[in-house]
Amino acid sequence: MATTPYHHGNLRDALVEAAVEVVREGGPEALSLRELARRVGVSHAAAYRHFADREALVDVVAEQALAGMVARVHRRLDRVEEPDPVTTARRRLVELGAGYVDFALAETGLFRLLFTAYPDPPDGKGDGGDEPGEDPYGLLNHALDDLVAVGFIDAGLRAGAEVTCWSAVHGFAVLNVEGPLRGLTAEERDATLSSLLLGIDRAFGAGGTWPSLAPVALDPS
Repeated sequence: MATTPYHHGNLRDALVEAAVEVVREGGPEALSLRELARRVGVSHAAAYRHFADREALVDVVAEQALAGMVARVHRRLDRVEEPDPVTTARRRLVELGAGYVDFALAETGLFRLLFTAYPDPPDGKGDGGDEPGEDPYGLLNHALDDLVAVGFIDAGLRAGAEVTCWSAVHGFAVLNVEGPLRGLTAEERDATLSSLLLGIDRAFGAGGTWPSLAPVALDPS
């Protein structure tokens, strides 16, 4: 494979760009400083001047992957236009889950690397604050808090709801990325994801009579 040229002084950026492409092509297992040095056309020692070890490189690529996932989620959240606050809050939770799966299917290698780089449970907070953070888990907590605020979820049932949602959606993503659901057609995947997300919605709103939400469809790109 041809090496990637870089301008003097931008070696670190070139290594990060190459690292993202390596993970996209071959998953986190393919990531190594030696391979990146070869791709950008520098010595192994030169690469080590910017990254002390593979773990440091994984952290940087994971930051890029996380930003990409958040952007995918926001792309879907920005489409939500509903006439009342309850339906808006419900739809945002559904679209958040769909955006998570969108990213997993579009960026399989980066999705897998995220859970290599961040093995500990997230706290859903920003930079040490008390408010939900700007990451998928923080956005999920914010969406669930909104559902409590509009009266869709009983406040007594809020505790732990984020783990229920995350486990279900992440499990669906993994089953489709590298499990027995990876052979589904696009239509089958949309229908199955709709069943999952709308089932979560119905379960949370079991205490009242609410109109059904429309099914979801994953983004093709």
